[in-house]
Amino acid sequence: MTLSERSGPRAGRGVAVVTGGSRGIGAASARLLARSGWTVCLTYRKEKDAAAEVVRACDAATRAFHAEHGLPGTPTGAIAVAADVEDPASIPAVFTAADSLGQLTVLVNNAGVTDRAARVDEMTVDRLTRMFTINTISVIVCAGEAVRRMSTRHGGPGGSIVNISSAASRLGSPGVYVDYAASKGAVDTFTIGLAREVAGEKVRVNAVRPGIILTDIHATTGDPDRPAQAASSIPAGRPGTADEVADAVAWLCSDGASYTTGAIVDVSGGR
Repeated sequence: MTLSERSGPRAGRGVAVVTGGSRGIGAASARLLARSGWTVCLTYRKEKDAAAEVVRACDAATRAFHAEHGLPGTPTGAIAVAADVEDPASIPAVFTAADSLGQLTVLVNNAGVTDRAARVDEMTVDRLTRMFTINTISVIVCAGEAVRRMSTRHGGPGGSIVNISSAASRLGSPGVYVDYAASKGAVDTFTIGLAREVAGEKVRVNAVRPGIILTDIHATTGDPDRPAQAASSIPAGRPGTADEVADAVAWLCSDGASYTTGAIVDVSGGR
C-alpha cells in the first residue's frame, strides 16, 4: 500500500517547504512528498540547475497523483527559492513565497552543513558559528515560520514539521566533527521541546536521524569514500540511500503518523 493510499486521496494536501531540496535527502523528500500529493516549495543555495530538475520531477509527480486519483483542476506547480539559511534574515521570504502556493501543512528542515574532519582544538570560531547557524538556528527560525502558519492558535489547520538530525547526535563523531554532532544534538532537543509546545495546536514535530547515507555530503569532510569504508561497521552491512530516509520523512508527514509527535526516528541500518 502506498503512502497516498494509506492517507487517502485529497484534492491536494497543501504546501510542503523542504529546505536544502536540490540534492540528497532534501531532493528525495521533495519528490516523494509531491508523489503523495503535496505542492512543494524547495530551497537551494547555489545549485540552481539541480533545483530546477527537482522541480520538474515534483511537477510530474503531482500531475500523476491528480490523474491517479481523478482529482479535479490543474495542480499547482512546485517552486524553487534561492535562500542561504546561513543568513536567518533570508528565511521569512521563503515562507512568503510558499504562501503563494496555498496553505502550508509540512516543513522538512533538511538544510545542513558539515566541514572538514577536525579535532575540537583545531576548530575556529567562524567554523562553529557557521555550523550552529545553519544546522540549529535556521531550523528553529524555519519552525517558527511554520508554526505561525500551521498552528490552530494562529488560525491554521495544523501540520507536520520534520527535522533532519543525524546519528552523529548520539555517537558524538569524535575526531571528525564533534561540532556537527553537537549542532544535531540541539536539533533533537528542540524537536522534543517544540513537539510538546504545539501538540495541542494540531502541529506534530518529529525528527529523522540518518546514519551513513550515500550522498555527496561526505565530500565536504574530505572523505568522499566514507560510506563504502564504513559499511563493515554498519549492522545492516551497507550505507543507506536518500530515498530510504525520504520514506521515513514522508511517513511522518502523513496521516498514518497522526499520533506520532516528539519522536526521533533512526534510519541508520542499526548503527
